[in-house]
Amino acid sequence: MTNADTKQQVETRPRQRPGSESRQIWRYAVAGLSASLVGLGLARFSYTPLIPALIAAKWFSASDVVYLGAANLAGYLAGALAARAVAAHVGAVRALRAMMLLTTLSFFASSAPVSFSWFFAWRFLSGLTGGVIMVLAASVILPHISAARRGIVGGVIFAGVGLGVAASGTLVPLLLQQGLQQSWYGLGALSALLTLASWWNWPAETKAGAAPLHHAKHHHASTAARALLVQYGLNAVALVPHMVFIVDFVARGLGQGIAAGSRYWVLYGLGAIVGPLVTGHLGDRSGFGPALRAAFLIEAAAVLLPTVSTAPVSLIVSSVVVGGFTPGIVPLVLGRIHELVPHATEQQRATWSHATTSFALFQAAAAYGFSWIYAQTGGDYLVLFGLGGGAAVLALAIDLGLALIVPRRS
Repeated sequence: MTNADTKQQVETRPRQRPGSESRQIWRYAVAGLSASLVGLGLARFSYTPLIPALIAAKWFSASDVVYLGAANLAGYLAGALAARAVAAHVGAVRALRAMMLLTTLSFFASSAPVSFSWFFAWRFLSGLTGGVIMVLAASVILPHISAARRGIVGGVIFAGVGLGVAASGTLVPLLLQQGLQQSWYGLGALSALLTLASWWNWPAETKAGAAPLHHAKHHHASTAARALLVQYGLNAVALVPHMVFIVDFVARGLGQGIAAGSRYWVLYGLGAIVGPLVTGHLGDRSGFGPALRAAFLIEAAAVLLPTVSTAPVSLIVSSVVVGGFTPGIVPLVLGRIHELVPHATEQQRATWSHATTSFALFQAAAAYGFSWIYAQTGGDYLVLFGLGGGAAVLALAIDLGLALIVPRRS
């Protein structure tokens, strides 16, 4: 090709206005935020404040409600496992739209207690859609984002999870004033609006990259990626004590009552909104490897803090920080995957799918395991916080050990 041909090709290539690219990036980010809010924030966290109303209205017994909550967790694991196959058959963007529609339908279907199996099926489906969205949303968007902005955009995408936590403590109680059935209608209407708002804002899918890597670099990336899967799973273990027990710890363990426990859950939710934005920005500024190491250290300290002090200021700091890392760890792990597996979109998606599956498995095991330990120890909450903090310390130790064995590029 001659210089003239090259010049002509460059000149005929469509140009974007200076601000159009930035607007397009934020359109993508808002679509991702809407998806995570619908499939993860609302579908999972809005169920918790509905539990007392479900029991009071005699829709289900207390034991049945627990199994219905577990159905969402099981569905999430199934969705994480199935996400890549679904995307391969119908396309990732179509899959995301379909999952948001199915989540919306699950809210409306849950507005009537037809039977336990009916409700269980829809709770399972709402978990499955969340698992698919968790795997696909960021992997569709981030290949279109420059490396310098990948962290903050990832933070915006997963701020939807934090918004769901916050909504569980604010929006749902307001809806319940209108009635239990009306609460499900309200959640369905909100989900439908978010689905519609995001519908045309998804980017076009990119072809999977297949850039060859040097053998040594590929081996390094594979070793680090495998370690990252374990670290992400251990992070899930670290989060469980606060996610499951913090309200009960304050309410009954410290004898401060349900109202006090609920206030700490609101603080947890506020941290969850801000967390991914802060960690994403930190990853952009310092690199995702160093940011992830710092995150494990801070998270370990925050999870262990109640074992050292139960003063209000300690519990406030612990709740906000751990709440921040609940979705905040996600953009860091995603960014780290993109560092370890550059220029290979399909491999990035596969690695992220495996990471999500690892998180779901460790989270489910910890939730049931910690519940058993709680029962065996006669309700010793501090043991649970100690185990959770130990999991974060172990994740950090793996990272530091890998740095000693294999020199890092970042």
